[in-house]
Amino acid sequence: MRNDVTYQFHHLGIPTREVREGERYSPMYGMYTSDTACELVHIQYHRFDADSPLHVLMRTVPHPAFKVDNLAKAIDGKEVILGPYEPIDGFRIAVIVDGGMPIELIETALTDDHIWGRAATGKRAPLYAGSNPHRHADAAIITRGAAVRTSAKESAGSEGRASGARATRCGSGAAPAHRERMGGRRRERAPGKRRPPKGD
Repeated sequence: MRNDVTYQFHHLGIPTREVREGERYSPMYGMYTSDTACELVHIQYHRFDADSPLHVLMRTVPHPAFKVDNLAKAIDGKEVILGPYEPIDGFRIAVIVDGGMPIELIETALTDDHIWGRAATGKRAPLYAGSNPHRHADAAIITRGAAVRTSAKESAGSEGRASGARATRCGSGAAPAHRERMGGRRRERAPGKRRPPKGD
């Protein structure tokens, strides 16, 4: 406890330039975030766009994060470089500078399961609002020129559009009502011309 505020270590954020698997993108801050399999401490890697608006310390220096019981009191009189705001619903944070180091302070009643679950899925997480969690992977797929269908509905829609396109191509150049198949071959009849009646 310091200045009547309780501090509890929560996680570590590390800047990186490496593209990592499972990145989720924050359009708000031009930042990609990914997690690690480390069990002793939760570690997040952060990769930034060249024009990210975040403070240079957050983009270049690892930052420890602490849960506090009173965020307003914890940041009182400190140099605040981000927030306070809620990147995840019910998860209020601010980043201060302490001895030249960025320190993230968190006030929340959420369990870690809720926190990391919302962060991973982007649900109830304004930080990732408007983003595609698989943005980087999609970009790679598009670059290779591949089309990926992720649902049966999309596949069905695609088949329907393709069938329509084939039908349109096959039907171009003449009215379908004036085409018929005879003896395995197609014979064209001019519009308006009637077939003579068969004899008795």
